[in-house]
Amino acid sequence: MDIKKIPLLKNADGFRARIADLGLELPIEDSIEKAPESPLSKPLDIGGFKVGNRYAVHPMEGWDTTQDGKPTPDLIRRWERFGESGAKFIWGFEAMAVRHDGRANPNQLVLNEENAPLIGAAADRALEAHAKHFGTTSDLLWGYQLTHSGRFSRPNQKTVFEPSLAYRHPIVDRRYKVADDQAVMTDDEVKRLIEDYVNAAVLAEKSGVPFVDVKQCHGYLGHEFLSAFTRTGAYGGETLEERSRFAREIIAGIRQAAPKLIIGVRLSGFDWVPFKKGSADSPTGVPEDFKDLLPYRYGFGVNKNNPVEWDLTEPVQYLRMLKEWGVAVVNASCGSPYYNPHIQRPASAPPSDGYQPPEDPVVGVARQVAMVRELKKAVPEMPLVSSGITYLQEFIPQVAQALVRKGWTDSIGLGRMMLSYPRIVADSLENGSIETKKICRTFSDCTTAPRNGIKSGCYPLDEYYKVLPEFQQLKEIKLAEREAAKAAKAAVI
Repeated sequence: MDIKKIPLLKNADGFRARIADLGLELPIEDSIEKAPESPLSKPLDIGGFKVGNRYAVHPMEGWDTTQDGKPTPDLIRRWERFGESGAKFIWGFEAMAVRHDGRANPNQLVLNEENAPLIGAAADRALEAHAKHFGTTSDLLWGYQLTHSGRFSRPNQKTVFEPSLAYRHPIVDRRYKVADDQAVMTDDEVKRLIEDYVNAAVLAEKSGVPFVDVKQCHGYLGHEFLSAFTRTGAYGGETLEERSRFAREIIAGIRQAAPKLIIGVRLSGFDWVPFKKGSADSPTGVPEDFKDLLPYRYGFGVNKNNPVEWDLTEPVQYLRMLKEWGVAVVNASCGSPYYNPHIQRPASAPPSDGYQPPEDPVVGVARQVAMVRELKKAVPEMPLVSSGITYLQEFIPQVAQALVRKGWTDSIGLGRMMLSYPRIVADSLENGSIETKKICRTFSDCTTAPRNGIKSGCYPLDEYYKVLPEFQQLKEIKLAEREAAKAAKAAVI
């Protein structure tokens, strides 16, 4: 497969030529525009709040809190850098479990009575950094992402899953060794969890937080309920009204108990069947065998007759429902980093537990862009934040300008890039240029590290992480994995 690295495209014309070769539709403008001319510098109304520009910082999962879910200096530094980025929408800072058993790792934030003041103090440091660089926080929307990691919960040990399931999934259960129904949550357990979400939101409002995200993406519990076709009882079934009850009751509870909060949803707008490595001598990703599972009833926004295609009928319906429930903005992602990362997070290199992409990663970017375009066309009244853009690297500002100017999206969210080069936002809007040596090249070290129990961060480019002992530890893990892959390939030959 021919994958052409982004830096080799040189300029906007080279980018357009590559897009044409791939048969994609992905617009780009000739140069980076400074504020106030850039469409990315224009304000955006979200829930009555005037957000100062069209850039958002995506919430990412942290692996560097204390064992009881409190902030650390590593976390505070990362949040300060988000504040310094120039983005005027910090979407949730990072994922915060609403209770201990919902943590995706033993060093993830937990938003509870004890931790809330410390988390609030960390947020204050980010706001202070923003005010220092940009003069005001009056046009900065920020908040907390509320989550329960569901089947991917690892609250106590880095390598031991302690899942909570919405339903049994024939492929993902096999991959993660779920052998019986014991981990499937009862309706009463779901109701208690809904109360925990609402209580966490109340803590946020009391702390002066203006925004919360009720997370429904990437295979975590909120996302899984949307595809709970096979679940019996109140929180699953054939209709979207039944499968969305979990989210609906959380959102209704927050609106009643914490009415000042602006509510958003980070949503996987479509999913696909899980992928796996093809073989030892061919590590390119291939879909798991699904021929005996048709029509496919284990994904949201999936073509049931061909689950490596989307069907946006229900996602469009769901956006309308969210709007009706009082949700002010949706951050549209897709898939899961656990079982189909190439559609969710297009990258030059896979994480250590992943597979080589079966397509040029720019195809994955264009797919997410097209999804948001379709959702925006169908539900224009819902503000949308786009995802999956980091892979475009030095072309991010020029593509982002085109997408916002054309009305394909309202805001551009950046995740991994915020770890290596958060100032890409301010540099592009203030100077009309960016520093290419700081750009995230999507080598996936920021995922490989936490997959192996190491704290999150940009090890290749951030000098802060290069002097840590974890830097050498990560190098050794990657070397061992390369040697193992060579040995496996040699054994096949």
